Amino acid sequence: MKLHKLKGGAGYTTFGCMWKKGECKPGTGFTCVGDSGNRVPVQSRITAYWPDGSVKWTAHTADSEKLGNFAEVKMSSEEKKIQGIEVQETKEGFTVKNGVMTVKIPKQGGFLFSEVLGEGNVLARNAKPELILQNPAEVEECKGFVDRNYSGKTEEVILEEKGDLQCIFRFRGTHMDDREDEKLQYIIRMKVSLGSESLHFTHTFIYDGNENRDFLKGLGVSFEKPMGGEPYNRHVKFSVDNGVFHESSMTMVSWRPRVPAGVYEAQMKDDVIDAEGEVKETLDKILEDIPLWDTYDFCQDSVSHFAIKKKLAGEDLIYIDSLHGQKSEGALSFGSTQGSVLVGIRDFWEKYPSGYTVEGLTGDSAKCSIWLWSPEARPMDFRHYATRGYNQVCYEGYDYKGADPYGIACTNEFVIRFDERMIPSDTEVQNFIEEFDEPPVYVGSPEFYHDMRAFGYWSLPADDTETEKWLERELDKVFRFYEKEVEQRNWYGMFDYGDFMHTYDPVRHVWRYDVGGYAWDNTELVPTLWLWLYFLRTGRADVFNLAEKLSRHTSEVDVYHIGKYKGMGSRHNVRHWGCPCKEARIAMAGHHRYYYYLTGDRRLEDIFDELKDNEKTFLNLDPLGDFYEKDKMKMPSHARSGPDWSSLCSNWMTEWERKNDETYKKKIEIGSGDIKKAPLKLVSGPDFEFDPDTLHLGYIGEKTTGGTHLQICMGGPSIWLEMADLLEDEEWKDMLAEYGRIYFLSSEERAKATNGLVGKREFSIPMFATCLGAYGAMRLKDEALASNSWRILLNSLVRPDNCDGFTVTELENCGNRATLDEIPWISTNFVAQFCLNVIMSLEFTRESLPKTMDEVKKLIESSGNNDVFRRA
Repeated sequence: MKLHKLKGGAGYTTFGCMWKKGECKPGTGFTCVGDSGNRVPVQSRITAYWPDGSVKWTAHTADSEKLGNFAEVKMSSEEKKIQGIEVQETKEGFTVKNGVMTVKIPKQGGFLFSEVLGEGNVLARNAKPELILQNPAEVEECKGFVDRNYSGKTEEVILEEKGDLQCIFRFRGTHMDDREDEKLQYIIRMKVSLGSESLHFTHTFIYDGNENRDFLKGLGVSFEKPMGGEPYNRHVKFSVDNGVFHESSMTMVSWRPRVPAGVYEAQMKDDVIDAEGEVKETLDKILEDIPLWDTYDFCQDSVSHFAIKKKLAGEDLIYIDSLHGQKSEGALSFGSTQGSVLVGIRDFWEKYPSGYTVEGLTGDSAKCSIWLWSPEARPMDFRHYATRGYNQVCYEGYDYKGADPYGIACTNEFVIRFDERMIPSDTEVQNFIEEFDEPPVYVGSPEFYHDMRAFGYWSLPADDTETEKWLERELDKVFRFYEKEVEQRNWYGMFDYGDFMHTYDPVRHVWRYDVGGYAWDNTELVPTLWLWLYFLRTGRADVFNLAEKLSRHTSEVDVYHIGKYKGMGSRHNVRHWGCPCKEARIAMAGHHRYYYYLTGDRRLEDIFDELKDNEKTFLNLDPLGDFYEKDKMKMPSHARSGPDWSSLCSNWMTEWERKNDETYKKKIEIGSGDIKKAPLKLVSGPDFEFDPDTLHLGYIGEKTTGGTHLQICMGGPSIWLEMADLLEDEEWKDMLAEYGRIYFLSSEERAKATNGLVGKREFSIPMFATCLGAYGAMRLKDEALASNSWRILLNSLVRPDNCDGFTVTELENCGNRATLDEIPWISTNFVAQFCLNVIMSLEFTRESLPKTMDEVKKLIESSGNNDVFRRA
């Protein structure tokens, strides 16, 4: 497979390759060639299988500096032997040697590493997870709060991946305080790469506290670094808005005696001050009577503010402000004549409140705390905004309170790099964080993925006709609008970054951030599928970025990873975990398979493992439990064929192909067999009874809770089409085509086609079903259905007198902006479904698309089903 560098700087990276069915057998070796034709060492693993057992997806790790801008991975029986990473394992732990440093990892206790050695010198030691929770004071007369400090208690350390180029260690544990109270589980991965001075960490924490007591005050990882030499040769640097903040423990400013000429300037140019003679005598005298700055704290406390402060050593001394700014990229470096470290947090200001504390700069050992949630910021309060739900007025699921943060998670990345020099240059500090913030990404071409039918059915862009050009412009316009909205609306912060809002309020000129189910979107109507398919067809780096951030957020914060809701997610709400509706569709693997197979992301393997058997959660939480009487049920729960069962299919399909485990294929076939037996097959229901133990669906008549459109607007068509291909199930394909045909009949025609069985059931919002209408038209060779599907889809955005589509309006002095861009009628529901259906329909019935916009206007004025989900 041929790949190209999509974006990013230097360093090791992992990328995915797809193989044709039957061509790559398990056990096959791989070679990799860079853009200069040179053979580059590569470390490979299988990430998915075809149903025949051949390899479908692989993940490959290589050094992007050696690859250059292009790479080609080939199957090969040849193995290029290299002097790779050495790992020694004992009962006590692991010792890893990567050619430039040695990392010691204990199996017991809370340390991620006990020592990092470079040529016999200790570079760092005692890295451990840190947690500060703020609790209400337990003394009755005290109304304040107390901080409780926790340290990591690692319960399991495994060598998850062992190779010549990279080793990944996975730490699973929790935080424990001196009372042996345990809170906030963690999964931390540490990567050690061949010849690299860096340790890369992926840090996941799971909230398992009491929302009424356990407020998040601080979260991160600390380590110690030996220090040595004179205070004036001890430095600290932070990347800031412009350039780099740089100071030394000893500021070379003295009234009497004067600092010798040129020494201060040399110090601030990163020179080691190797003082001799009179210069040393003068500096020694100054040292007897000068404040030495021991501790620096750097906190990005909001999207638009950071602060740096410092203090001398001592308990009862205050911090003084050093600098205030707006947005830092988040690099830290500090060191002495015993070497230095560089530290970076990815998406530092975007996922505020991030920060660092470096203390002990004037001693023999400095402690660096890498704060993913800085204790200098306001603590995170996980409680809800109300004591009840607001179903009818605010579009929340029910009137009872259903907010619950127990089990949500968040994942962040940071890196530690060791350097033998006293302090890196300002340019090196800036380059370091830029490269870490934008790691190298390698992908194939859109044409390759399309030819391989990666992730099912979607179209490539084309501009052969006026209407095709118009559609491609609209897809681009609305993508750019959302990309800009993230910045314009400040959709940032640890628990928000990556998500979009649901519905816009044109009166206040804000999104409905405070109106129940109209606030955070939480994957409603699958914007994930829209963005990932848009990336696949365009190959654009900006689209990949937005999709990556969306997947990282929605796979963590919107989903329950432990507890009674494990494997479920929360419907859209003011709080990401606020809605009483906990459903499989929000958490399903189908949202994130794209990112996993393209990048080999290890964290998603945890998440897929959580989801593979999450049908068991239906025993605790019947998705239709409020609509059916328990004593009249024959099975213990319910599942709509979509979105409930379709989401389970997504999880099972992912586990089947990841592990080549036919247990999960059989899970799909049990349910699909039951649907085939229903009177109208896939058209039937969509409400079914469901037994999570046997996986059978029970037909209960033509009943739909919430509307027929819910059966297909949460990713069902994409899941079922890909599933049908994997199963080679022609009957299921026919059922999908028939479903598309039935959906677009008039009520009278539908009643006749179903012998009146559907009764008064409405096939609501047909725009959501246009991709299946197009699929049915293609499979059934039904030109009238193709035309009607396009009419419904185009009419959702076009008027006979208006083809402006997603045109932005500019408002002056509005929304705290000199110029505010808005689309007054916008909703993410509409955007996600319009774009997704366009991308898929073009693959099925492009030839039936009107050629000109005049033809489009004539088409939408024609008679037919007028139940159109339109822009406002």
